[in-house]
Amino acid sequence: MALCDKYLQFASYILMHGYMTHNSQDCRSHCPINFVLEALGDKWTLLVVRDLMFKGKKRFGEFLQSDEKIATNILSSRLKQLEDNGIITKSPDPQNGTKRLYSLTDKGRDLLPIMLEITAWSAKHDALTNTPSEFAARLETDKAAIAAEILAAID
Repeated sequence: MALCDKYLQFASYILMHGYMTHNSQDCRSHCPINFVLEALGDKWTLLVVRDLMFKGKKRFGEFLQSDEKIATNILSSRLKQLEDNGIITKSPDPQNGTKRLYSLTDKGRDLLPIMLEITAWSAKHDALTNTPSEFAARLETDKAAIAAEILAAID
């Protein structure tokens, strides 16, 4: 096997097994906004985080049931990206060993304040938001309590 082939095999193993962590060294710049955008990427990635964080979804099929109708190939790609970036982990489903359960890591849970701010901003600026008005009002007055409740629910 040529040296180049060995290197590619090694690099593939490292990537597939999540030994690489996401840091700004791997990004186009060291800008904190760019770092987040490169870690989270696009709307689909944030929606997967939303479903894990706020909706209690853990299984591949549950993510597919979201209103936005993510395609299976996009979902697979975003789950892998989130796992590679240390935002989620996957583990065997005790109910079905061939399936996987996804959960937020500490790094993923650290996105909660950002997700709450996005929710508050959307509730304020989108007349058609589906954010319950009681939740939006509580976000304005008691964000810390809401964050504690959500963290307790996802642990």
